Amino acid sequence: MKFKRRLETRAVVDLVPMIDVVFQLILFFLVSTTFAVLPGIELALPVSSTAEGTRTNGVTITVSQGGQLFVNTEEVLITDLDTTLSSLEVGAVREKVPVNLEADAAVANGLIVQILDSLRRTGFVGVNLRTRERN
Repeated sequence: MKFKRRLETRAVVDLVPMIDVVFQLILFFLVSTTFAVLPGIELALPVSSTAEGTRTNGVTITVSQGGQLFVNTEEVLITDLDTTLSSLEVGAVREKVPVNLEADAAVANGLIVQILDSLRRTGFVGVNLRTRERN
């Protein structure tokens, strides 16, 4: 007598609901997370009708209303600006490295000219003046 073998059905775990729950958790945490706002230098940028919102990588020079000068995040005196800019390792030819100049609207024009002269002396020629959009 020949017995027929019954095919055994294997248990299958359906992963689709678990994947859905995981994606919903990820979405929940992304939406509910508060990002830390890093303290920065408070500026009132000048107003321009042609202001663009793009930010380029490179060197950032910030001048506050009180005349404090920052290269990237390091505070520098105007007399030491040439040596600070010369010592920067930019990883490219200095003529091709963009420089973002962020100056408060109340900063004297003479200080901006001194900074631009220092940039030219150290080989940086591509300077972007940061402004804010006119409402």
